[in-house]
Amino acid sequence: MTTNRFLPNLPNSTEASTGIATLATMTVAPTKIIRGTQILTVASEEIARLGQRPLIVGGERTLTIAQEALLPPLQQQKLEIATISYSPDCSEARLEAMRQAALAHRADLIIGIGGGKALDAAKLLAHWCRLPVVTIPTSGATCAACTALSNVYTDAGAFVYDVPLRRCPDLLLLDYDIIATAPLRTIRAGIGDALAKWYEASVSSGHSEQTLLIAAVQQARVLRDILLQKSVAALKQPGSPVWREVVDATVLLAGVIGGLGGAQCRTVAAHAVHNGLTQLHNSRNTLHGEKVAYGILVQLRLEEMIQGNQLAAAARQQLLKFYSEIELPSTLAHLGLGNITLGELRQAAEFACSNTSDIHRLPFKVVPEQLMAAMVSTTVPVEAYRQTGELVGANEESGFKKKSP
Repeated sequence: MTTNRFLPNLPNSTEASTGIATLATMTVAPTKIIRGTQILTVASEEIARLGQRPLIVGGERTLTIAQEALLPPLQQQKLEIATISYSPDCSEARLEAMRQAALAHRADLIIGIGGGKALDAAKLLAHWCRLPVVTIPTSGATCAACTALSNVYTDAGAFVYDVPLRRCPDLLLLDYDIIATAPLRTIRAGIGDALAKWYEASVSSGHSEQTLLIAAVQQARVLRDILLQKSVAALKQPGSPVWREVVDATVLLAGVIGGLGGAQCRTVAAHAVHNGLTQLHNSRNTLHGEKVAYGILVQLRLEEMIQGNQLAAAARQQLLKFYSEIELPSTLAHLGLGNITLGELRQAAEFACSNTSDIHRLPFKVVPEQLMAAMVSTTVPVEAYRQTGELVGANEESGFKKKSP
């Protein structure tokens, strides 16, 4: 089992052992968010208030953006700037290299610019070095710019673990002009990732009586409705007002929901499926949100198969139609895994069902064989109940054999 080297030194509740409860720490949203167009040219003063020796973390493409759009205004503030790439991934080895770079530069601020992994790397580096952090998303693909959470991967891109951070970013700069330059595929992926908030939060926390969890679940429902209503139009008009609303939903609202509801409202089976798929080399050409979108269908399929849940079946059919409209993946083949072997499918399913997996936030037990059956039957039609009272495909073993890869 991999040891998490980056867990924050936060107080844990001692109520169970001593009867004395400690205060719970909530990390809901960035301290400050500035959003608009061409904001990098006017936000340098805000950045300078946080530090004078920033280390900028990004990927190859996003460091080029930083060179052109971010460095000139920062240099006008007379900041001492260094840059470093997180590539090949947000891994322990690269994080150590970035930490050494921060020490060598005597950095007093970390700036992350890029997609989810670049921002996760920047946040985790700042967490480790106990420095403030600024996040600048360059696409609408995830809510990583907003959250107090980072994922750690291997150098090859396989998910290892996630790390809850001490706080959300100190400053988030959401520049619609920059996000509009990203491939349209990235906002599609962000829609898939954000949609998961409802399907995961409702199943893990929908019956909670805790005020903040109720609020988070209801906001997740609002988020789903916004995306179902506005995504088609937004994708046809990049840069338009409706497109900006969808970007706000995928980057900001999705992140706040995770902060308000905590881990229970962030990830359940859909993200567990993502984590399992990253163990397969051939899945690494697909985006985080694309795998999560597929994972939502797998989660709904599990609810159909194991619980006989007709609402889940109806929701799956609704999403299949929506996915078709906006070109989100609904099968393994759509993820480039049409020729997956039985052994590879089992490898992904076993990782997704490991003891520490978020899949165990489901209100029922799932074993790898059931997950494998769900993963190969995401598009099966919803049929009437058999005379036995089971949904068609509810027998995971026979269902899997019929659609063995």
